[in-house]
Amino acid sequence: MRLWFASPPIVHGEGDNGFIPEMIAIARQRSVSAYVGDGLNRWPAIHRLDAAHLFRLALERETARTTYNGVADEGVPIREIAEVIGHRLRLPVVSKSPGEAVEHFGFLGHALSLDMPASSAATQKLWGWLPRQPGLISDLDHVRYFEASTEIAEIT
Repeated sequence: MRLWFASPPIVHGEGDNGFIPEMIAIARQRSVSAYVGDGLNRWPAIHRLDAAHLFRLALERETARTTYNGVADEGVPIREIAEVIGHRLRLPVVSKSPGEAVEHFGFLGHALSLDMPASSAATQKLWGWLPRQPGLISDLDHVRYFEASTEIAEIT
């Protein structure tokens, strides 16, 4: 069985220690919240509880050798993510050129330049699965992402 989460989505929710906390930590370290170019490039996202529900459905239905997209938000503009981070941290929100992205974001620099929207409409129709948890922007605007100190490796 393969359950494909589109290329890859941002998985968010309680206990998130990946993409979003990394962007927050970089913003804190650099004293700006940034995006690449016009920031209209999009990433799909799914709340971890919606992802868990979808995995359970896939296992129960024994969907061997089948690929399904599992996303709730089909494409969240990176600029919107940077704007929420900037607002919450009271930092300026700025654009970085593609050439500046790797220097500013480290290993995330190239990824944040990509436009990777994805749809799970077929998965939702086939299985009757509907994401029920908050979307990324709503979840990100929750204070828990900004309460604890977020540490990252030194950006080189």
